Amino acid sequence: MKQTSAGALSGCLVWVIAFGAISMCILPVSMIIGGATSVTDFAMQTVAPLICPEGTSAQSRTYATTTTDEFGNSQPSTAYVMQCVDSNGDVVKEDRVVYGFLWTGAIAGIGLILAGILAFVLAAPAGVLIAKFLAKIKKK
Repeated sequence: MKQTSAGALSGCLVWVIAFGAISMCILPVSMIIGGATSVTDFAMQTVAPLICPEGTSAQSRTYATTTTDEFGNSQPSTAYVMQCVDSNGDVVKEDRVVYGFLWTGAIAGIGLILAGILAFVLAAPAGVLIAKFLAKIKKK
């Protein structure tokens, strides 16, 4: 194998390892951020063109409900619903889940892109450190 192809292969391997390590940190954080912000009006307005019929706008509706804790006890909770409202104020469509999945997935996708960029930036320094470490081991 040529030296350049071996270098390219090892560079790709370093990038994959760096991407995996960085993604293990960034992806859970981006999922938490996406889940926590999915109930905001900005999130609903952003995903509304994908869910709501044309000529409608998204609105948020909250209502009191209950949830069950790990011991089987009912606890008070607040639920969020995205409503697609036409110009007359009539609710055309109501979505309880899909808007949150779309928003959280978009934020997670941004996190993965950020992880890829960071892995690309950090792959060269990591490759140099690995090469120095391997050279040190070969000397012994």
